[in-house]
Amino acid sequence: MKLLVQPGDGVVPLVKAISNAKSNIEILIFRFDRGEIEKALISAVSRGVAVHALIAYTNRGGEKSLRELEMRLLAAGITVARTDDDLVRYHGKLMTIDHRELYLLAFNFTYLDMEHSRSFGVVTRNRKIVQEAGKLFEADSKRQAYAPGIPTFIVSPLNARKELSAFIRKAKNELLIYDPKVGDRAMIRLLEERARAGVHIKIIGQVSRKSGKLAVRKLSQMRLHARVILRDRYFAFIGSQSLRTAELDARREVGMIFRDRKIGRRLAKIFEDDWRVAEQSKEQVVTKEPVPASKIAKKLAKAVAKTLPPVAPVMDGVVKEVAGQKANVEVNAEQLEETVKDAVKEAVKGAVKDVVQKGVEHTREEEPDRGH
Repeated sequence: MKLLVQPGDGVVPLVKAISNAKSNIEILIFRFDRGEIEKALISAVSRGVAVHALIAYTNRGGEKSLRELEMRLLAAGITVARTDDDLVRYHGKLMTIDHRELYLLAFNFTYLDMEHSRSFGVVTRNRKIVQEAGKLFEADSKRQAYAPGIPTFIVSPLNARKELSAFIRKAKNELLIYDPKVGDRAMIRLLEERARAGVHIKIIGQVSRKSGKLAVRKLSQMRLHARVILRDRYFAFIGSQSLRTAELDARREVGMIFRDRKIGRRLAKIFEDDWRVAEQSKEQVVTKEPVPASKIAKKLAKAVAKTLPPVAPVMDGVVKEVAGQKANVEVNAEQLEETVKDAVKEAVKGAVKDVVQKGVEHTREEEPDRGH
């Protein structure tokens, strides 16, 4: 078993694996912009390797690129299937080589995830796990029902909640967690229960509500795109699902639980290094209260109103156009100008306040993966 660490390992291990394939490649794609991987897949077809790509039916902001990728792969002779739309999102990332080797990833096939984000993947030749991944790939490609066959192969929404809860519950001394957003209430309660039982819990990422039992740090030196739980420095979970309700119960997410002392030690070392940097960064930042939307709106409205040109000449023309050239209408320039400016202030203030509020709501609702 081998651990992939991003940034660092980059695209090379994946391209090498594709280049060494002899008979079959299966690849599940959610996001994709690595030309090196695309070229390697096309090259594999040219030497007689059967390449099958299962592409997500949608992702946030990238559906057009997915459809373009489909067309390019089809033109190159790659068998392409699109995931069903029965789930909220299809977010898994994996690749199998010759039905003998599984690359199970927490990162997408993108520059952002590989070069600028903390993430991980695991490579295994465990026969049962590889076969189970192939079983899932075939079922989802053909839009058939899939039934989990191995408790350590974690597939949302089928067995993720059950198996990850059991995994966490078995912690005796320590849980080190990378997670962009721990948000599921039951999972948070379970973590707090383990903490009360004496388990030391550290989370790099975010938790949706404050907890005096859980130590949380934000990864500030780079983007976080990892979903990892390291239990007692020996057992590990790596996959695409966060401990969020949607990712446990409503989306296709794929992960794996395994035990490997060497990988555990390496994961712990990387976590501790990231934790120290995150902790230092937090001490250097002075936390400020968020600026109220009304204050931003008021300042912006005032600034806009100040830049308005004199309105009397324009309004005089407008009044005459509306009332007629000979209409006896008196225009009080000073009064009219102040009235218009007040109206503009109120209009701008209301519009900006609405935009800011929508931005806050969008931020709260937005998924932490930014496209996971």
